[in-house]
Amino acid sequence: MERWQHNLTTLLRRLVPKQYRWPATDIWLPGRQLHLVGSIHMGTRNMMPLPPALLTLLEKADALIVEADITGSASPFTYNEPQPPLAQRLDAATLQQLERLCDELNLSLAQLEALPLWQIALMLQAQQAQRLGLRPDYGIDYQLLQAAHAQGRRIIELEGASEQLDILKTLPEDGESLLADTLEHWHTNARLLQTMISWWLEKPPPQSRTALPTTFSTELNDLLMRQRNQRWNRLLRDLPPGRYVVAVGALHLYGENNLPDLLKRR
Repeated sequence: MERWQHNLTTLLRRLVPKQYRWPATDIWLPGRQLHLVGSIHMGTRNMMPLPPALLTLLEKADALIVEADITGSASPFTYNEPQPPLAQRLDAATLQQLERLCDELNLSLAQLEALPLWQIALMLQAQQAQRLGLRPDYGIDYQLLQAAHAQGRRIIELEGASEQLDILKTLPEDGESLLADTLEHWHTNARLLQTMISWWLEKPPPQSRTALPTTFSTELNDLLMRQRNQRWNRLLRDLPPGRYVVAVGALHLYGENNLPDLLKRR
């Protein structure tokens, strides 16, 4: 009887889903209520403070769940392990493309020589976000973590900084594909960032099946999106009964094999 009631309630909620001013969706599992928030890890000044209704949901939650607690975690930018010169790791065309972008960003290529390729990609992406006016302190997950600490809410990590670093370190060829995708989709990624910012400031957020521009190769998308969504799906299903606010990168909520769709499956 209880299972039947849960199925009926879930069906009604799917037919008439609640709409929010921010990118989010509600998922009901037996005994568990998840409010999935599409986070942006760096934000603009006018994305602060968070919507009062979101803070109210956090106050009522048993815990805040994030990819990693970035308020006290080591940054991947501090990773330091000697690398061969870039000329030995990149083909001439990619190296030339990287040099042009460094000139545009006023970066010295010499600063990047000893870094892993995945770390160079992350540094370039951070530089791009900063040029668009984004800052880590205004990121959605950072603000939620600060609010959770202030409210005394429990914080649960889906991965943690060390596991995220391990994922990056296992990328094939030192993360060459991540750097190549960053360079190839540079302008597309900038537009995508601006689109996601608008979900928090202006436009209504899209539905989970909305198609977004692809900025990852098939291999990277499998490792950084699909596999992680599958792991998170299992972790969230194993939670103790209760209410949870779950903040993950906004791209995990949309497109093929997105996290909400995985959680809705039996």
